[in-house]
Amino acid sequence: MNKSSSGCRQPHPHTLKQLGWTDEFSQAFSKYSSPYIPGRVACRQKTVWEVFIDNGSVTAGISGALRRLDRFPAVGDFVVLLHQPEAGSSTIVDILPQKTVFTRGASEREGTDQVIAANIDTVFIVTAAGHDLNARRIERYLAIAHASGARPVIVINKSDLADDPALLTEDIIPVASGIPLIPVSAISGEGIDQLEPYLTPGTTIVLIGSSGVGKSTLINRLLDQPMQEIGGIRENDGKGRHTTTVRQLFILKGGALMIDNPGLREVGIGTASAGIAETFSDILELAEGCRFSDCRHEREPGCAVQEAANKGILPASRLENYHRLMRELAFEQEKSDIGLVRIERKRWKAIKIQARDIKNAKSRF
Repeated sequence: MNKSSSGCRQPHPHTLKQLGWTDEFSQAFSKYSSPYIPGRVACRQKTVWEVFIDNGSVTAGISGALRRLDRFPAVGDFVVLLHQPEAGSSTIVDILPQKTVFTRGASEREGTDQVIAANIDTVFIVTAAGHDLNARRIERYLAIAHASGARPVIVINKSDLADDPALLTEDIIPVASGIPLIPVSAISGEGIDQLEPYLTPGTTIVLIGSSGVGKSTLINRLLDQPMQEIGGIRENDGKGRHTTTVRQLFILKGGALMIDNPGLREVGIGTASAGIAETFSDILELAEGCRFSDCRHEREPGCAVQEAANKGILPASRLENYHRLMRELAFEQEKSDIGLVRIERKRWKAIKIQARDIKNAKSRF
């Protein structure tokens, strides 16, 4: 394994079942037989993917059909490989249905959400004592985490840098809504044992957070060896460098799997409407008392949400962030609708090309 995150090779003695394979995936794969085998995507390097298979790994490209349909495997995906060891080649020909999928809004003017990781059980939202400890940013992360279908856990790293680590959670508790809050120090190891209930064998955890919060240091601590490069942060604003440049699936000592991510400079809300509902459940509960069922909680008369904000029951900054994310959600939904039309056109174009190629092939015989 290359110590730099530019390499993905991870020899391993694990079976796919130990890597998260379930009966549901077996059922989805049942229509395939030799020379097809299942695997799990561990890393992507430009045009090739590193894929875990039973007791090993292979480097694979993807089929032309998947490429034409813009279906690119994400880290954590279970895939179908055309495996030809005698020819020294493996090709990903299909992606099995995803149990959960973690996405963020695409940066393009038109497009659908960008898949960050698939088939995850838990999202570790990693923040840090200091500049990064921001309730509004955590609300944004919580929205996309809830929308993924996985359970979120907030990990506050660098607790050793705080004057009073016990106070780190005070500003975050009001936005966490019962989500676990775990202060840790990846450097000293303090609090790491509190993560163990989420690191059970065969479960998959994805790490998300800004650059410089210590995700790579946390990975190294949990792996008990330096697998990821570590970068510093700027003292003036607490922002860090992107030392992790690719998403990668690691196998931890106890059998859990963890996906590291490059630091996210921009966290688009995408189409995470369900995630916003869970993140701001307190606002939705207050909204049941509004005079109008379609109240937008802005200047409408009889708005119970605005009344709670005016009385200090609901923090004004939380309501302001809710409005900001709702506006962004509306924009992203419109953008997604446009993108889906484009994808559907491209899909039918690919189908027509395949049908033409089959017809031409038949005419030659």
